[in-house]
Amino acid sequence: MASRQTGTLYLLPNSLGSGVESFATELARIQAQRIQHFVIEEIKSARRLLRALGMKREFEEVNFHFLNEHTSSNEIENYLKPLFSGEDVAIISEAGVPCVADPGGNLVALAHENNIKVVPLSGPSSILMALMASGMNGQQFTFNGYLPRERSERVRKIRQLEQLAIKGHTQIFMDAPYRNQQVLDDLLANCKMDTKLCVASNITTQAEMIHTKTITEWLMLKPEIQKEPVMFLLGK
Repeated sequence: MASRQTGTLYLLPNSLGSGVESFATELARIQAQRIQHFVIEEIKSARRLLRALGMKREFEEVNFHFLNEHTSSNEIENYLKPLFSGEDVAIISEAGVPCVADPGGNLVALAHENNIKVVPLSGPSSILMALMASGMNGQQFTFNGYLPRERSERVRKIRQLEQLAIKGHTQIFMDAPYRNQQVLDDLLANCKMDTKLCVASNITTQAEMIHTKTITEWLMLKPEIQKEPVMFLLGK
């Protein structure tokens, strides 16, 4: 059981590609400038965010702890130690909000188990921003993460998601940027002609593209989205 002197675990959003001035709150700036312990995915993006939020200290004075698919459960437990000593810790996402399609959920779960306060700070989420701009059902939706890598499995999954989307339950998914064109080709080849597809790429940047069209309309366009950050949405 945690003591009353435990620190707070902050969830600090990162940019999707535009400047932090578009989303950073005063609270985010304050915490970024004073916290000593940061749990991060990648050092360059974390440092860039902290400088943009006004951190003046040398990075040698700050403790960075890495959290990714290779981080062991023992390491994650060790990241709680500053909190037990009364120090605050912040999780920084590689892009967007922490713990949503990003690592961090295990650490947050451990914090709750130990009665440590968790404070999410507002920021950009490509998942929700794509849904907001899609024109699709925002009352019932599912984020499905990454599609299967193997093509036959991916096509099978696309057909399953389309059946849910036709019933009005918006289906959101993504893939590795280098597979985006393959995913789009599979969508255009296997979905019904009147199914709605939203392709949302480079959200919040100058290269932003968000369009919702039927499969028939997309077949006439075929946008170039290879190696771009993209969210796909299927809807009625």
